[in-house]
Amino acid sequence: MAKKEKVDLLSYIREGRAMTRSEKLRLIVSLSIPSILAQISATVMFFIDASMVGHLGAKASASIGLVETTGWLMGGLAMAASMGFSVQVAHFIGANDFEAARRVLRQSLVCCFLYGLTMSAICLAIAGPLPYWLGGSEEIAHDASVYFAIIGACGIFFQMEGLAGSMLKCSGNMKIPSMLNIGMCIMDVAFNYFFIYILDLGVIGAAMGTGVAELITAILMFYFLLWRSDMLGIFAPSTANGRRSGELRFGKGASFRPTADVVSNAFKIGAPMGLQHILMGSAQIVSTLIVAPLGTIAIAAHSLAITVESLCYMPGYGIAEAATTLVGQGIGAGQRLLTRSFANMSVALGIGVMTLMGILMWVFAPELMSFMSPVGEIIALGTDVLRIEAWAEPMFAAAIVVNGVFIGAGDTLKPAMMSLASMWGVRLTLAAMLAPRYGLRGVWTAMAIELTFRGLIFLTRMRFGNWQKKTVTS
Repeated sequence: MAKKEKVDLLSYIREGRAMTRSEKLRLIVSLSIPSILAQISATVMFFIDASMVGHLGAKASASIGLVETTGWLMGGLAMAASMGFSVQVAHFIGANDFEAARRVLRQSLVCCFLYGLTMSAICLAIAGPLPYWLGGSEEIAHDASVYFAIIGACGIFFQMEGLAGSMLKCSGNMKIPSMLNIGMCIMDVAFNYFFIYILDLGVIGAAMGTGVAELITAILMFYFLLWRSDMLGIFAPSTANGRRSGELRFGKGASFRPTADVVSNAFKIGAPMGLQHILMGSAQIVSTLIVAPLGTIAIAAHSLAITVESLCYMPGYGIAEAATTLVGQGIGAGQRLLTRSFANMSVALGIGVMTLMGILMWVFAPELMSFMSPVGEIIALGTDVLRIEAWAEPMFAAAIVVNGVFIGAGDTLKPAMMSLASMWGVRLTLAAMLAPRYGLRGVWTAMAIELTFRGLIFLTRMRFGNWQKKTVTS
């Protein structure tokens, strides 16, 4: 019954029907909860995953932590490519043009597959020298290189799994991709245990377990997208009057060849996001360079504390995904007032949830760090930096959810520039100034100040900026 209610409320957007405040809130929550659960589950499983490696010792944690930010960079570029196409799909669904949505989907499969292969090749090419570029010592360089090479080779699985998941979410189906992502996390832990402990492969086993989990999830995600989705399933039977017919949607006129209009729109949406991830990822790498000279304990504490902190901000990303779907469909339907209402309510919900999570993180920081590592110095340092970061969680929530609003609108260039100015002008400048005197605590103080600043400028633009322009046309 709950599933039917969610679908009916989503159809209100496409049909231009009025919605009460309680209906809007129910729709936001119903779309957010599966994604939040998936995000939290992913973090918990990654938490356990990192704990497995952490119990191998500080060197093992440091070897993964050294290349972790580069992995985030590659993952961000994969997400940018996927969103360039899935935002178009959300707009077409909002406009009730399902055939156009499937046309974009078909072309995205080709483009993202080729893009994913290219990114995997780049990862393999740079894996050897990467730890040395990042200032890593000889004692952790080998494991860091092999770990990154395996993760990079499996990047094609991550790319295609992310594409299928974002397409399902933009159609309003949060349940299936969320369940599959939870399943991927469980598989990741199980495979990691097998490779790390049963086969005694250590850090290498952690990468292999993740790669296998991503492959299985990608296969399942595409099954539900291409064969089971009522709106987007290009190999699913056509529907007429609510009933499936025997004829497949993929007929003679359905082409997978990329066309200029779709690729151009994907570039306009995805390229600023990609540039943002390159420069933001580069900033994270620079941050790693600032932390690296502080020693193995600081690198390990930095990496493990980031994992713990993600428990706080993952709910924000879940709400942001719901905001992207609702704003994307609202823009496509031409409902400006409804779109802005969804944006405001989503941001308020995100700030409330992440404020609560920040309080819990401050209180339980020692216990969380103790779970991650048995090393007393790492626990103490990690506890201190987590409690510094907890104060920034409300405005970090604002930055996350407002960015999801902008993505749904296809408005990605100005937010990208704002993020870059904040990251490079505030965080890295302060971190470089504070690290020599205050160590890792200074780096995290700079991070907390920058996240607060970014949240404030994003809220200002959402209130006064012109972000509701329709960027995708049939």
